[in-house]
Amino acid sequence: MLRLTWVQPEDLIGHELRQAAQDGREPKAVAARWRAAGGPEAPAAAGASPTPASRYLRRLAEDLLDELADLPSTLADDEPTDLDRIRASCPDWPEPLDTPAGTTPHRLEAAWLGRATGCLLGKPVEKLPLDAIRRLARATGNWPLTAYFTARGVPADLLEEHPWNRRSASTSLAENIDGMPEDDDLDYPLINLVLLQRHGRSFTTTDVARTWLDELPAGRTFTAERVAYRNLLKGLEPPHTARHRNPFREWIGALIRADVHGWTNPGRPAAAAGQAHRDATLTHTANGVYAAMFTAAVIATAATGDHDVHTCLRTGLTVVPPRSRLARAVREAVQLAHAHRDFDTVVDALHATYAGTHHWVHAVPNTALIAAALTHADGDFDGSVCRAVSGGWDTDSNGATAGSVAGLLAGHAAALPGRWTAPLKNRLSTSVGDFNGIGFDTLAHLTHREMLRP
Repeated sequence: MLRLTWVQPEDLIGHELRQAAQDGREPKAVAARWRAAGGPEAPAAAGASPTPASRYLRRLAEDLLDELADLPSTLADDEPTDLDRIRASCPDWPEPLDTPAGTTPHRLEAAWLGRATGCLLGKPVEKLPLDAIRRLARATGNWPLTAYFTARGVPADLLEEHPWNRRSASTSLAENIDGMPEDDDLDYPLINLVLLQRHGRSFTTTDVARTWLDELPAGRTFTAERVAYRNLLKGLEPPHTARHRNPFREWIGALIRADVHGWTNPGRPAAAAGQAHRDATLTHTANGVYAAMFTAAVIATAATGDHDVHTCLRTGLTVVPPRSRLARAVREAVQLAHAHRDFDTVVDALHATYAGTHHWVHAVPNTALIAAALTHADGDFDGSVCRAVSGGWDTDSNGATAGSVAGLLAGHAAALPGRWTAPLKNRLSTSVGDFNGIGFDTLAHLTHREMLRP
């Protein structure tokens, strides 16, 4: 029987109950009704429970999802989604530059390569618990991380207990890498490149939706993106696509789409954040949107080559409402990274804060981890990607974003260590448009062309 992931009402309700508790709604009465009816908890890792629910439970889940959506939130004033209200809540919103800055194709190539490298490093251990990541790496003498994961030398019983990500092991373990395999963390930047080529900087959220329907197979979407895609096909329009029965609207999906908005707005963090907002509100709200805006602003600041990583991160926070959960998480993560020499201690503290309350794909802990990794590594490329992946949670997405920022700071593809970039063979696999097999140098030139467009 087909169990379509991330859209079954009986699987969504557990995630929505958790989301409601996080965003200032009071879900206890709804939760009690669901449990009294025999409703299951949210799937722990997979996107669907193993068996379908009864027709009664499915209808109840649909009703309760709508009831939860109508509950008032105590955090609404501190965590708006409307861009004007976000700007009004940010006292240090960056002003536009009198003389716009630029960047180079070489720097953009380093960013594309950095994104691919960090993603590839994290792919085999995506979905694995933190302890498993550490044990697998230590088994081959690769802890702290300094190289791609390998299965060579890992005891069979450890692999049986903690198998590699089944979709990635055949293409992303060191002994199997032959170019950059397809991944949504690279597909979304490609789709956003298409978006800019077709619609320019003035694109609307509706333009994003149309581009997805033209270029993005539904089966390549996950979590909030899959729900929003379904909502589009049901006739809903943005921004309602982000809100209707979408418990994943504060997860990491919008963040992983933000890089191109930063790459094409060097020195213009506010413009980058504005583009990221128009993109993100197709699928996300509040902290899910802030994560994308923060990332875009960080990248736009790094793209000029004029600032260190700490300035980039501080600039990123200027476009995030300061009383939001995401802003607080990033500030605390940066403080932890400054306070401890051992990054494992930083990671353990982050996991202690968010374990049991946030899904491993939620934007708040993952954005905090990215900020901590970049801070602790002082923007160094090796240190940033390895720390981001070693922290667990959404390993490939975190490695990709850290690699993009650190690649920009490195400034040139030649500045990235060959042990990371050589296995990529300047070749990216994808199902997006005509990009399959494209080189990162070509992508850099295409991105630079969009940067130069008025």
